[in-house]
Amino acid sequence: MSAAALLVFTNCPDPASAEALAAALVELRLAACANVLAPCRSVYRWQGQVEQADEVPLLVKTTAARYAALEAEIRARHPYELPEIVAVPIAAGLPAYLQWLADETRPD
Repeated sequence: MSAAALLVFTNCPDPASAEALAAALVELRLAACANVLAPCRSVYRWQGQVEQADEVPLLVKTTAARYAALEAEIRARHPYELPEIVAVPIAAGLPAYLQWLADETRPD
């Protein structure tokens, strides 16, 4: 049986920081895969003001066992003071894919 899988969302301010973060997370085996998505426009409240910014979303696939280390690595490398880091459980998926995800996030 595969380890509990998670999909983690974060946004970066530009493609370069998103690609660097994605590569680091996969290289460190904290993520099996990280998708760098097309830029989007985010509207949010920050320090009492409504703000807008172009951001590059990342979808990161990991396991519950690796989440704490992944969160710590995102916080250490992320340029934002308060990065979005939201994890949702993957309730179901292709068993072979979920096994690959678990295998690729096991520490060396």
